[in-house]
Amino acid sequence: MMKTADLTLTREWDKTFPKSDKVNHSKVTFVNHFGITLAADMYVPKNAAGKLPAIAVSGPFGACKEQSSGLYAQEMAERGFLTLAFDPSFTGESGGFPRAMHAPDINVEDFQAAVDFLSCSELADPERIGIIGICGWGGMALQTACVDTRIKATVTSTMYDMSRVAGNGYFDAADSKEARKAARDTISAQRTKDYRNGSYQRAGGMVDPLPEDAPFFVKDYYDYYKTERGYHPRSLNSNDGWAASTGTSLMNMRLFTYAGEIDSAVLMIHGEKAHSCYLSRDTFRLLKGDNKELMIIPGAVHTDLYDRKDIIPFEKIQHFFEEHLK
Repeated sequence: MMKTADLTLTREWDKTFPKSDKVNHSKVTFVNHFGITLAADMYVPKNAAGKLPAIAVSGPFGACKEQSSGLYAQEMAERGFLTLAFDPSFTGESGGFPRAMHAPDINVEDFQAAVDFLSCSELADPERIGIIGICGWGGMALQTACVDTRIKATVTSTMYDMSRVAGNGYFDAADSKEARKAARDTISAQRTKDYRNGSYQRAGGMVDPLPEDAPFFVKDYYDYYKTERGYHPRSLNSNDGWAASTGTSLMNMRLFTYAGEIDSAVLMIHGEKAHSCYLSRDTFRLLKGDNKELMIIPGAVHTDLYDRKDIIPFEKIQHFFEEHLK
């Protein structure tokens, strides 16, 4: 028997972006197959008629639905889609304990649970469902498209393959047995400390204050997560980060084993100047079929695709979904 938990949901508008007068907004909840109740913001175009094409949105990895995913969802609702921006398990307003945990199987299930909800919504057409994943959730979205054939179209934006980064480090700089052994030793020791202390140590989110010699990509993240532009009190990246001991599940497996078997349409979008662009370029090579597209945005950095509406190609995203969610 599926049963949702009672969640305490914020009713006032507390997003990092202004509220649109072109859509109706409401809070909803749904349960995944692990019994975790997820919280989401649903956006419906005003004066919509009939069953609508629907899109589930999540990301970035360690963000909350009041940040980028909500902005994407609201924008796509303005363009005629029913949209759902949700907080992943153990984060934001969603349920799950302990907090600040992640695992690829659970996170893929979160996306599938969002598709469950949309498939049964009276407002949505179950034959016209797509998903959008941003940053690390772009990887989870693509992985979900590998297994869930209800998804007719997938968009990834500024995508991270979190399993590759967890196993190899940034830019594959730690791709060796020795480096992985050192990371495993650290996490294993942390698990012992956590169990002894009866609590889970947090790894820390975005470094603050920002060191003068910080790499550009760290400065890029800081400019979003730790400033008025993107800070949110429920965002892990804006505050204390993930649990320090939660990385081994991503280290121990790889996403996209069956990416070449995705028959549905995929649009991957990335900034030309993003430190992470290599992840989309490499992953795109795994995809097969003439309904797959990689779009590189000239001059854009990683977080430009978080919230820069003058840079995010929403027209392209709209036309992509209109074509493949006919």
